[in-house]
Amino acid sequence: MNDALSAILDAVQSVDPVLRTLLAGLAIALETSVLVGLIVPGDTIVIVAATGTADAAQGVALGVAVVLGALAGESVGYALGRWLGPWIRHSWLGRRIGERNWARSERYLRRRGGVAIFLSRFLPVLHSLVPLTVGMSGYPYRRFIAWTLPACVLWAGIYISIAAAAADSYRELSDRAHWAGYVFVGVIAVFLLVVWLVKHLLQRAERRHMDDDTAPDPAPGDAPTA
Repeated sequence: MNDALSAILDAVQSVDPVLRTLLAGLAIALETSVLVGLIVPGDTIVIVAATGTADAAQGVALGVAVVLGALAGESVGYALGRWLGPWIRHSWLGRRIGERNWARSERYLRRRGGVAIFLSRFLPVLHSLVPLTVGMSGYPYRRFIAWTLPACVLWAGIYISIAAAAADSYRELSDRAHWAGYVFVGVIAVFLLVVWLVKHLLQRAERRHMDDDTAPDPAPGDAPTA
């Protein structure tokens, strides 16, 4: 286990830190702008990149790149929604996503406003749809960024710190403990399980705002407006 895991981590770490950081930022930008996140979760990309960080400076640089990439991607998604939203929604890709998901995203934004933008970063499917939906709704761009920025920072900070800490601990133990690889895999597995559970509970708690026609609309001050 240790030999195989060390080879994988060494391969990731051997990539030039600047290139690795830029690639992670670009991947996250694509995830949130052109619906790539519906196919390749950004969680996986960030975890892999974080295991290659050699020190705190690289971790911070990766965090900044991921946050900027997410903001850039969501800004592009917002612009696409504003100018091409209806066309995308009725395109082949939009039909594959499903009208139900589009309707849920619209309903969630209408009822929860900025809170929906913040929480969507942690919700399956919606994290890729909401930027487009926000653009189509006429929600002010500055308020959109004000809500999504702290969510991106929190999301990136959690994933990068956990993955980097697990990889660092493994490297310290691998030379003297044959079970170090199992500990690393276990930590990542437990972390992903906790993330899945939190997302599941969050989605369950917010479901009535997405699906329930009787749920109240948001206060007028937070309703999407041009």
